[in-house]
Amino acid sequence: MHRTAVRALRTSHRPSVRSQVRSPVLARGPHPSHHHHHHNHRLLHQHAHPQRPPGAAHVPLRSSMYFRRLPVALASGLILGYGAWQYNSADSVPGAAVTHSFTTTRGAADAAPTRTVLVVGADELRQGTIVGEGPLYKASTEDGHRIVEMLTPEQATAKLRRQEQSFYVNRGQGVTRYDLVQLGSNDPIEDDHAEKIVEVPVRIPPTDPEGEEVVTSSDWMFWGVFDGHSGWTTSATLRESLISYVARELNSTYKASSTEIPPPEAIDSAIKAGFTRLDDEIVHKSVEKVFKASSKAVAAELLQPALSGSCALLSFYDSRSELLRVACTGDSRAVLGRRSKSGKWVATALSEDQTGGNPSEVARMRMEHPGEEHVIRNGRVLGGLEPTRAFGDAVYKWSREVAGRLRENFFGRSPSPLLRTPPYVTAEPVVTTTKIEPENGDFVVLATDGLWEMLTNEEVVGLVGQWIETQKTGKPSSQFDKAWSKVFGSQSKPLPVEQGKEAAGFDGKTPIRVQQWGIDPDARDRFVVRDKNVATHLVRNALGGANDEQVCALLTLPSPFSRRYRDDLTVQVIFFGHGDKTSDKTGDVTVNLDATTDQDPRARL
Repeated sequence: MHRTAVRALRTSHRPSVRSQVRSPVLARGPHPSHHHHHHNHRLLHQHAHPQRPPGAAHVPLRSSMYFRRLPVALASGLILGYGAWQYNSADSVPGAAVTHSFTTTRGAADAAPTRTVLVVGADELRQGTIVGEGPLYKASTEDGHRIVEMLTPEQATAKLRRQEQSFYVNRGQGVTRYDLVQLGSNDPIEDDHAEKIVEVPVRIPPTDPEGEEVVTSSDWMFWGVFDGHSGWTTSATLRESLISYVARELNSTYKASSTEIPPPEAIDSAIKAGFTRLDDEIVHKSVEKVFKASSKAVAAELLQPALSGSCALLSFYDSRSELLRVACTGDSRAVLGRRSKSGKWVATALSEDQTGGNPSEVARMRMEHPGEEHVIRNGRVLGGLEPTRAFGDAVYKWSREVAGRLRENFFGRSPSPLLRTPPYVTAEPVVTTTKIEPENGDFVVLATDGLWEMLTNEEVVGLVGQWIETQKTGKPSSQFDKAWSKVFGSQSKPLPVEQGKEAAGFDGKTPIRVQQWGIDPDARDRFVVRDKNVATHLVRNALGGANDEQVCALLTLPSPFSRRYRDDLTVQVIFFGHGDKTSDKTGDVTVNLDATTDQDPRARL
């Protein structure tokens, strides 16, 4: 049984559509394939998140990013040609449509303020300049072009940092800090995340017959990122429930074990059971309730998480064993950063992307559905869904009979004509186990695939290493800083990363967005360190780093246009290290205000 005392701190949201529209057709570069027998657990720390309204339609990825500076002399024609007009109140006529264009002379252009704008088209982005101070109309012409005012670097930084959070973990249990950030591309964001710390009592038997049992505790720490698609409701359900389902299964497994710590395979099975039982609730139990209630209102509420979908990446750290388990359903990725004897950082993937482009997943699917030629078609399940494992996505799991009844009596989507032997998609994760070395300053990056479309595993680990070495810590008394300084000292030079066996991307190629944007992956001085939050630091460098123009352009793009160039992003970075448990009154999990953007951070506690 769980007795839970909850301190809600907070979470976030997002989506990325993984149906047929997911793979970009690139104008540049190649086409992508696209302990305890007695457990009264105390829930110490978690994030929770507000619900958001359904998102906008998804736009196929069919663009290359192509920047071109346009001379001021072209500004007038550009604005007219692409359907945005400057508004001048002195010229307006009440009741008349405002369709004024403007012309510039060199004299006027020298005197009037200018603004940089972005022209969004089907195949390219163009940068232009307009003159004057009036507001811009966000009008679209028949050819689909739109013009929006470019964010300044300061505005872009504010947008990057809007949802950043950082926490010191002063519990003396091997974790010292974690940072996270989200950046939406879909509106609303379809990503989500969750974090919890559960205190687990540990009873140590006496060493001699006259001695007394010692009661101490260890921590179970969970971090999860959930990459939604076709809507935000499945990932929101995972944020609310997945950690609880997994913790419940782990608790039962530990209590039932004849040994102090259950066998590794039993722990892995418990994690898998938590995943699959929650998915069964989402996909099948919801249908039973809908048929029983026979109400369209009930159907609308209960079937949303089944009809949309989500990948899930959940890490579980047992502070007593110092083992980190990573459970992966879908194509989010976890990567370990560890410092080698050479002083460089080594990147090790702790999960494998589960898509129709993964040969082992393709082999599994073909074995489970013999004789079905199109079980994987164009790198997708039945030609439609990119991840081969996911929560929700019920149209790949329901029988034709169930899908037909739902569509006839309530609503639903038509199954693929290729659907013969469902289910084709499973929520069962692949679980890996890694021994963490807190004394060496290990860290782990968890991120949805939007990050890995932009950066390689080595780049991500090297960027965190670079960030570590350039930080001037703002809280020299924190346990995080004390543990850090023991390992790293006070060096300030950037850290290189070893180029090991880890390939550039899952398929060994340059990340797909780097190809799409036409970036030189080997360019010198491509990366910068400007952020106190390391997750924000990763996202900034994923979007262009030192290239402010590109960062501003990518952050300026409105939804749904932005989806052509970048996905939703959710990034978590967990730092391991040995620190003492704090005894001050501020608590053992505290907000790191230097790396957290919030109007009132106290509202989280």
